Amino acid sequence: MALGSTLSQMLVIKISETSGQLNGSLDTQGTMMMIISLALGAFFGELLNLDRWFERFGGWLCDKSGNQEDGQFINTFVTSSLTVCIGTMAIIGAIQDGISENHNTLFAKAILDFIIIMMMTSSLGKGCIFSAIPVAIFQGIITILARQVAPIMTDTALSNITLVGNVLILCIGVNLICPKTIRVANVLPSIVIAILFAAL
Repeated sequence: MALGSTLSQMLVIKISETSGQLNGSLDTQGTMMMIISLALGAFFGELLNLDRWFERFGGWLCDKSGNQEDGQFINTFVTSSLTVCIGTMAIIGAIQDGISENHNTLFAKAILDFIIIMMMTSSLGKGCIFSAIPVAIFQGIITILARQVAPIMTDTALSNITLVGNVLILCIGVNLICPKTIRVANVLPSIVIAILFAAL
């Protein structure tokens, strides 16, 4: 699904007219932006070691919730948290909430998140339930700062976020098959880089 969404944004059909005939060709868009955003994002993420901070917070939650015997708690917490935090709905919904007090997008996302997390919990474990904490913090911060960030959230910025976010979700899918193959949390700054690309 994430791969399909990524390709649908990257691949475009260009129509040209030659000698009265219409010709179509397949072209790509946003490729360099995506590569540079992911590369720079991973660089800064590795410097900050965001993955370690996610795991430390997950470890703290594991201890406080009495789930020390669950060996997969931290991994499932990190995976599910990234799944519900990455995406344009969280950003757009929080901005709408902060500026016009329109909660519709956030309500729709909450329903989708609930379904996703319940499915993940049934297959991965109880750690998924606690993803509600980071997504609430993430969306809450954007809601508070909505008026400041709204001017830079152009259509191009949202398109860039969607493209890079889809790649990150694809990476999360890889980790579900082969755990800890990619430290996705360390690539999160790529979303900020993607927004800066649009501003430039």
